[in-house]
Amino acid sequence: MTAADRLRWRRHLLALGVAAIGLLLIFATDARDLVSIWLNASTYNHGALIPFLAGWLVWQRKEELTRFVPGLWWPGLIGMAGGAGLWLLGDAGSIALFRQAALVIMLQSLVPTLLGLTLTRALAFPLFYLFFMVPVGEELVPMLQILTAKMSMAMLGWAGVPAHIEGIFITTPNGYYKVAEACAGVKFLVAMVAYGALVAHVCFRSWPRRIVFMAASILVPVLANGVRAFATIYVGYKTTADAASGFDHVLYGWFFFALVMGLVMAVGWPFFDRKPGDPWVSLKLQKCDEKSQSPWRAVTAAMIVVLLPIGWSFIGAAWGRVPMRGPVTLPAVAGWQRVEANGLTPWRPRYEGADRLVAGQYRDATGDVVDLVIVLYAAQGEGREMVGYGQGAAGLDDDAWVWSSDGPMIPDARSENLTAPGAVQRLAATWYLAGGTLTGSGAVVKLETLKARLLARDQVAAAVIVSAQEREGHPAERAVRSFGAALGSPRAFAESAIAEARR
Repeated sequence: MTAADRLRWRRHLLALGVAAIGLLLIFATDARDLVSIWLNASTYNHGALIPFLAGWLVWQRKEELTRFVPGLWWPGLIGMAGGAGLWLLGDAGSIALFRQAALVIMLQSLVPTLLGLTLTRALAFPLFYLFFMVPVGEELVPMLQILTAKMSMAMLGWAGVPAHIEGIFITTPNGYYKVAEACAGVKFLVAMVAYGALVAHVCFRSWPRRIVFMAASILVPVLANGVRAFATIYVGYKTTADAASGFDHVLYGWFFFALVMGLVMAVGWPFFDRKPGDPWVSLKLQKCDEKSQSPWRAVTAAMIVVLLPIGWSFIGAAWGRVPMRGPVTLPAVAGWQRVEANGLTPWRPRYEGADRLVAGQYRDATGDVVDLVIVLYAAQGEGREMVGYGQGAAGLDDDAWVWSSDGPMIPDARSENLTAPGAVQRLAATWYLAGGTLTGSGAVVKLETLKARLLARDQVAAAVIVSAQEREGHPAERAVRSFGAALGSPRAFAESAIAEARR
């Protein structure tokens, strides 16, 4: 490498470092939240290792990278703009995952912009691997809970253990078990996929072998988690539920992950085809021959690109928000009478940051009892989302009532079966009103919230919840449907409550 090449490397690397620090400072809140998730959420502890592993992968390429020299690649700013646009969507829709993914995309896009396309191709996998810093996977929890419960039931049947399943709850003659969120296996699956991708790149050269190994890295943790849940219930059936709990605590955790990881590695080991000394970078890449350019213009352009959506977000947040000053009252419902304490298991939805949350109970002549809740948000934002983790009819996993399965179909509503300790059952139907759209879909709520924020429209949102506890002679579904018919249009009720709060 010539002295001119070394000077060029130093100049571009300095610009890359300054730009990366600038991004982290501009989006310091998202960067801090990302690190906090790595340190405090066991599912994503591995995220703290990803920057170091990516750095190690770059270091392995050090000698080969010196064959090239950096240069500017202005189309890299398109990636910056895409990341900035994703951040704007995440900010407008209060979707932290989008904002955190956007920060990673913007950091990745700095590399082609300030080092050039040739070097980016040489660093393709280390840059791709940074995506594993993003805490994605929680969306799979309900599906994996149900899948784990069903796999456990199948294995219990093969083992001759009499059992009954109700959503994510399994009952045996001497025990009652719940496939909780922590038992869904997401932490093992997410970490194993990240580990599998690293091994597939480092230990294999053949793409078919890489694909097979990645498939095993996905399937084996899911199947193994089903076996773990089955083994826990089986031990409880043969002994006691307390013994099963102790067994699960021993088997669960990183010991179990290490066991699964070792199994996958042992099977894949004979098929590793990357030899020591094999090049990491294709020598077919051509040395950049463009003229030396100052990288600081590109740094300035990149910072302008990422600052524009912040200004747009600020304007959208300020407009379209109408304060709520008045109280909200529950309506009189024909055929139903307001009641107080009734001896049922207490239930209350969780909506942190709501501007208004009013709840009441009603009883009809047949003895059916329902809970009616109206929730209002003048506007949504970080920590004030109507739809999000821990928000809704079923709160966090350690609350009294937890989600067990989807409920019966109810028009324009989200229908959920909830379960409390003691196998107490409850049905909850939730209608959301956001952006003028009545829906039961959380995704639609996010989309309407995003549109209202971006277009500076009225950002008010509401949730109407009708819920009933399952009791002998008083089916929850009958009570919910009967009360819903008497209440009338959820949209009209929500709009009336919004108008009352704004007086």
